[in-house]
Amino acid sequence: MKSAHDLVTEAKARIHEINIDAADAAIHEADVLLDVREADEFHAGHIPGAINIPRGLLEFKLSNDPKLSARDMKIVLYCKTSGRAALAACSLHDMGYLQVQSIEGGFDAWFAAGKDLTTPSLPTFD
Repeated sequence: MKSAHDLVTEAKARIHEINIDAADAAIHEADVLLDVREADEFHAGHIPGAINIPRGLLEFKLSNDPKLSARDMKIVLYCKTSGRAALAACSLHDMGYLQVQSIEGGFDAWFAAGKDLTTPSLPTFD
């Protein structure tokens, strides 16, 4: 029986992971930056310009959104440490997306490198 770790290891062997040093350029060239973490993780802080589509909804959202249906779109994915993003990249590849990259180390690597973050501001109810 395979573990989650086994699945992620297999996924990482199939995908194109970019290191944190190449992430800025890849994001700049991308058509879409997808954060596949859960909504609460996204709202705690995310990479500027990212769209949040949690891993569990990814295939469904992309299948139902005409703006995300072009299979030649340049897509960069990330999650917290890169496991969910690796699985997501495999799924997108299996769906026919041709230009998918995942950020090695995910949001944690981005944060550790001191790169810009966005945190949504919530309204005050004073």
